[in-house]
Amino acid sequence: MASPERSGRLARVCVICLMLLPIHTLPLLAAEKAVVTPVATTLATTSAAPEQKTSLVKKLIGFASYYAKKFSGRKTTSGERYQPELMTAAHQSLPLGTKVLVRNLANNKEVTVVVNDRCRKKSTPFIDLSRAAARKLGFFGAGKASVAIIPLTDEES
Repeated sequence: MASPERSGRLARVCVICLMLLPIHTLPLLAAEKAVVTPVATTLATTSAAPEQKTSLVKKLIGFASYYAKKFSGRKTTSGERYQPELMTAAHQSLPLGTKVLVRNLANNKEVTVVVNDRCRKKSTPFIDLSRAAARKLGFFGAGKASVAIIPLTDEES
């Protein structure tokens, strides 16, 4: 058995670590908020409604990778089976069924994909693409690329 002095010391160390944890995570929280850039777009209005409606579309600059071969045929979060030849993607927070325009910043190639799965949580914007989408964007052999992630509204898609 451990002596009472030893277990008390362990408790003090645990309390100090728990007190310091929020201080160490502050840089991670700041990095999450740094990359989002809002872009305002104006919708056409009719003569009956003189007010202009604006919708805020977020353009995220982040990284994209693609699914490994082993995921072919497995179920996604939406219930569909993953098919590498379809234009699908996984994103951590966009609603399932959202159409997204993904633009490779290195060569300006772009592709429209549908979010049908979830990917791991990361501190920077991140999207996981199907293998066909990665081929069209031109980074299939490289593994990952820097991209712009633009969610499309119903009118735009």
